[in-house]
Amino acid sequence: MKREIVRIYRSSKSAETYLYLRKKDSFDQLPEALKALFGKGVVVLDMLLTEDKALARVDAAKVLKSIEEQGFYLQLPPPKEDYLLDLYKEKGYSDHG
Repeated sequence: MKREIVRIYRSSKSAETYLYLRKKDSFDQLPEALKALFGKGVVVLDMLLTEDKALARVDAAKVLKSIEEQGFYLQLPPPKEDYLLDLYKEKGYSDHG
């Protein structure tokens, strides 16, 4: 069974966006484009991750595979529900403030 001690970072730029790295790896070693998109990484948690570990929004085996292949796993926020987007439009809100 695959297992890895991982450090989980929360994005300073995007809500509900997390990055999983091997604990021994440095955030500074990530590709520049990813760091620009993610912003400053705020450490959330260090944990032993195994393939059978239950995570809230992602499959642990998928995280471990991505870390093995790419050196990281990026967890993006869940898609917004369509009806919530309609409510947003009905209130007259815009993306421009």
